[in-house]
Amino acid sequence: MEPLIEEAALDRTGAPLDAMTAPTGSVKKVDTRHKSPTQIALARLRKDKLAMICLTIFLFFLAIAIFAPLLTKLEGQDTTTLHQDLLDEYGFPTIGATSDHWFGIEPRLGRDLFARFVYGARPSLIVAVSVTLITAFVGVVMGLLSGFIGGWVDRVISWIIDFVLSLPYLLFAIAVPAVILTLFSDDASTADTSEVTKARFVSLILVLSFFGWAPLARLIRGEVLSLREREFIAAAKVLGVPTRKVLFKELLPNLVAPIIISTSLALPTYIVAEAGLTFLGVGLVEPTPSWGLTIANATTYYRADPLYLWLPVLAISILVLALSLLGDSIRDAFDPRTRR
Repeated sequence: MEPLIEEAALDRTGAPLDAMTAPTGSVKKVDTRHKSPTQIALARLRKDKLAMICLTIFLFFLAIAIFAPLLTKLEGQDTTTLHQDLLDEYGFPTIGATSDHWFGIEPRLGRDLFARFVYGARPSLIVAVSVTLITAFVGVVMGLLSGFIGGWVDRVISWIIDFVLSLPYLLFAIAVPAVILTLFSDDASTADTSEVTKARFVSLILVLSFFGWAPLARLIRGEVLSLREREFIAAAKVLGVPTRKVLFKELLPNLVAPIIISTSLALPTYIVAEAGLTFLGVGLVEPTPSWGLTIANATTYYRADPLYLWLPVLAISILVLALSLLGDSIRDAFDPRTRR
């Protein structure tokens, strides 16, 4: 991408304008700043207060997930200990939020809610970030190849994209865990909890990645079709630059904006997808701490213990809203027609 020159205080002859008014022998040098469009967009993003607030919220939840062991150690609890002595005869907690249990305890089993909450941030973020990276890589590569090479390669990749987008997403989410489970266990009917947990976790990433790369590939293909006719691409072809270098040295830098925008908007989508599939019973399973699993278990006790339900609901809502607004801010920052 050609660099942009901002605030270049030069006169028609190339001399600094201040030189006309400065005394002889004391010519003032004017600093000219060379910035690429990406640098300009990032500078605009840093000035956006809403984007910085949303980024801070995301980093806060990321810190919770990373330092979950330290936080639970400070509280003195864990995710598996059953505090049956703190439950009444009907399985309801006899205590609320205390110094020993900061968010109270879980009905029926008596597990600590704060420990389940902080560890519950991990599966959502791990699945969302992993799927985002996988879909971004596959989508960009397939879109580059389809748009630049054209011909039968473009037709085959376009057909694959249309085929993937036409498949029933929910049916695959239900069926794939059973198939993956056979890879972790010789007999799926006698598989233990750890094997089922691993199978569900891997299947979530595979299913979301399989259905997530196609929209990005279609977007990149359209961008490449418009860029491949530009002069710098024609010049690279005339000079005999290898196709690999044209794709990743010439075309890819010009696709930074749509890639960043697409991935930033996809991240909250995958967080909701993980929680939704887990809530429906085709995602993560016990004893894995998960916000979606907590919501599914808490629907029975939402009147007797509202905190049990509303903690993960508010966490998912705030995190998804922050990431969605951050994605909108990134899109506006990279759009030269938008001014905030």
